[in-house]
Amino acid sequence: MKMKSALLGAACAFAFAPAAFAERGSDGNVNVIYWQAPSILNPFLSGGTKDVEAASLMLESLARFDEKGNMQPWLATDIPTVANGGVAADLKSITWKLKPGILWSDGSPLTANDAVFTWQYCTDTSGGCAQLSKFDGVEKVEAVDDLTVKISFTNPHPYPYLPLVGAESPILQQAQFKDCLGAAASGCTEQNFNPIGTGPFKVVEFKTNDVLTLEANPNYRDPDKPHFATMTFKGGGDAEAAGRAVLETGEFDYAWNLQLSPEVLSGMQAAGKGETMVAFGTLVERIEMNLTDPSPELPEGERSTAKHPHPILSDMRVRKALSMAIDRTLLTEIGYGQAGRPTCNLVPAPEIYASPNTDCIAQDVEGAKALLDEAGWKVGSDGIREKDGKKLHLLYQTSTNAVRQDFQALIKQWWEDIGVSTELKNVSGSVFFGSDPGSPDTFPRFYADVEMYANNFPGTDPAAYLGAYTCDKAPRPETQWQGENINRFCDPEYDKLIDKLGETGDIAERAKIAIRLNEMLTKDTYTIVPLVDRGTVAAHSNTLGGVILNSWDTSIWNVADWYRVK
Repeated sequence: MKMKSALLGAACAFAFAPAAFAERGSDGNVNVIYWQAPSILNPFLSGGTKDVEAASLMLESLARFDEKGNMQPWLATDIPTVANGGVAADLKSITWKLKPGILWSDGSPLTANDAVFTWQYCTDTSGGCAQLSKFDGVEKVEAVDDLTVKISFTNPHPYPYLPLVGAESPILQQAQFKDCLGAAASGCTEQNFNPIGTGPFKVVEFKTNDVLTLEANPNYRDPDKPHFATMTFKGGGDAEAAGRAVLETGEFDYAWNLQLSPEVLSGMQAAGKGETMVAFGTLVERIEMNLTDPSPELPEGERSTAKHPHPILSDMRVRKALSMAIDRTLLTEIGYGQAGRPTCNLVPAPEIYASPNTDCIAQDVEGAKALLDEAGWKVGSDGIREKDGKKLHLLYQTSTNAVRQDFQALIKQWWEDIGVSTELKNVSGSVFFGSDPGSPDTFPRFYADVEMYANNFPGTDPAAYLGAYTCDKAPRPETQWQGENINRFCDPEYDKLIDKLGETGDIAERAKIAIRLNEMLTKDTYTIVPLVDRGTVAAHSNTLGGVILNSWDTSIWNVADWYRVK
């Protein structure tokens, strides 16, 4: 398989055409396919990557991250630092300057008041903001003037680049969302499905979980961009169909997240219509352990909440045994080949933040059996362990995807080898990673014993990512089931370390704290069981230029620069 890879990013394989001569909209339509269809266009109400990526076509933040992980000013004029006076000497505030003249797609001006409103919107505790950790430690956000945003922190904040930075924390238009604060947020269908933005495209029509039709934003700040007049953003299907649509049939120009085996990708690329790209960053395929009871016998609203500990997985010995039974090296070879690496870490990169722990890599079936014996789970006549009259049975769910179903089948066999009865379930990715608070099948709701998926964090600092596992970030009815702490992990010592990380400026010390936090979630408790450090894989047609795959931001971060190769 022809893959151009690098640790921090990869560019498309062919030379760029002289796109500087193109005018806005001169290249017609571009077809994009995401086999996990977006279900909402507001990243504050969804933790799903496919929703964040789709929304990024319209909604923008103060700064973003390039393909090398470097922070770049986006809506801001520059990156504030202590040296240039943008970050206060006491590290308790950061001041951003907005680029003058930026307009929303409806023609009204972007102002600092929109930034203030976005902070108010996300931090309203009755709104269920999925990105609440981005605003940890923020005391207030002020509009100093129309183009100046000051963010103040309750304590010194040595890494102040989380609020309103990255695709997960964009600025919303106050005029559009003013009636959507708090509990009203999820009911604002027009706003959530048709956000007014400052990005290169604007929504024409959005059919949730299906197709998004876009046109060039006539008020975009670069008069020559985007080069495409329209975009068709198709969702649904599966990764294999998406790959074929670009690499074999040429029906689409760009396909996202091609989670396919190396052999399948190689066969597709042989058709000669496109190229695959891979970029390593922080994307980790892992198994999440539910620390709460998802039993349907519990009252609705109490399932998978802290009111009821999990009857089996509350015992760390069981969680560890499940991890020990897995052969991560084989999973990587079968599922990802050169686009994957076995890992024991939730945070595998940048290198300074990665734990040296490799204890989980070697499969230890006998050790897993001994640990279950110690925990009191004895093998019954049918080969399934039991304790106090209860069978050791687990429901293992993930999204629908060929590689994930291969992983499920292998892991089910390994778990049954140690006496664990395993029931498999897969859910459409559009639903699993969706934001519907009424759906029982979303990954934050977690109505299963264990579930498997992958995500990553924007930029190179893991503070907000690790901060998502504090006690208050657990999804529950009062948060509209939003929140990244899907395990309902709660450790006061962990929360204290997160606070310490937020106050620590020395990079080496920050790394030590981050590694400790990672290990508390993984090797200390097996709350999260990492499997594979995945490279982000995408494909583009031979006629699409300007594509630069980015594992530190959205994969379509530079869509305004895409053009048609003549």
